[in-house]
Amino acid sequence: MTLRELAGVLGEPPAPEGTWEREALLVSAAALRRRLRPEALAARVREVPGVTRVAVRATGLLEVAVRVPGELLESFEVPEIPVPGWPDFPRTWDNPGFVVRYGHVRARAVARWARQLGVPEEGFEAAALDGPWDRRVLRVLAELPGRAAGRAPGWEAYLVRLALAYHDAHEHAPAVPRGDEPARAVHTARVRLAAAVGEVLAGPERL
Repeated sequence: MTLRELAGVLGEPPAPEGTWEREALLVSAAALRRRLRPEALAARVREVPGVTRVAVRATGLLEVAVRVPGELLESFEVPEIPVPGWPDFPRTWDNPGFVVRYGHVRARAVARWARQLGVPEEGFEAAALDGPWDRRVLRVLAELPGRAAGRAPGWEAYLVRLALAYHDAHEHAPAVPRGDEPARAVHTARVRLAAAVGEVLAGPERL
């Protein structure tokens, strides 16, 4: 399953809902906007690979659950996002510019550390990104297509939310092995996740 496939069937990107900690949920008002029978559109969505459940809410919205949220990285595209004019200082957590730039620095550093520690670049397994910290980052990344298509994307607040989610993941779900730990599939997957975050967040390579 990719968000692109779902958007192709729906005619627009679906929006993530909830925390994704237990279930990766997306909602869509496509049936209402396109004046289609929700049940008919839901039947088409059920045929998309990776979709585990589709429900029609009383409001006409479609509720779509996907099996492997990490699969969105397999066709990941970053829209053009304007760089906010945040000040460089102070370099504290009270400065959203620092939060975002430091998130970029951390995400970029992962690639360098992964090469040094022998984490394989090939063999990405989307299902490995199943931990709660990974899922929180994926949930924020899943907002990108819908925000890019909207009239008021709210990029500044979005970038801060993504950076904060990634800071938590970076600290609690490391992308590189620690100590004598061998490189595993989850590390390769988290390196891919870090690369996606690094593409979205603007900033220098180092602070």
